[in-house]
Amino acid sequence: MKKKLIIFIMVVGVVGYGVYYVFFDWSRFKDELITQSVSPDGTYTVNAYVSYGNATVANTVLGELVYNHENKSSKKIYWQYREEHAHIEWLDDRTVMINKIQLNLPHETYDYRSGITP
Repeated sequence: MKKKLIIFIMVVGVVGYGVYYVFFDWSRFKDELITQSVSPDGTYTVNAYVSYGNATVANTVLGELVYNHENKSSKKIYWQYREEHAHIEWLDDRTVMINKIQLNLPHETYDYRSGITP
C-alpha cells in the first residue's frame, strides 16, 4: 500500500511539473530583451522580449510587468504571435499601449489567443 502511494505521489509530481513547465514557465520563451519602459511615476517597468520561432513557429513578442516598489513577482501582460518588435507608450501612470494594444495595469493582460482579459 505504501509503495503504491509513493508511486502515485511521484506521478502526480511529475505531471504537475510538466503542466507548470508547458503552461506557466515563461522564462523559456524569453530569448532576448528588446525594449523596456518605466511608467511616468516609476511604479512599473514593462519589459518586452522576443521569442524566436523556428521552422514551424513564428516569432512572438512577450510583455512582462515588473513592480518597482512592491515585493511582487513579475507578471505576464502581453503575448503577440507573429511579431518581433515592441513599441511601448505610457498614456498615464497606469495605462500602457504595447503595439497598439491598450492595457490598464496591473490587472489587464493581452494574449493573442483570447484578447484582453481583466
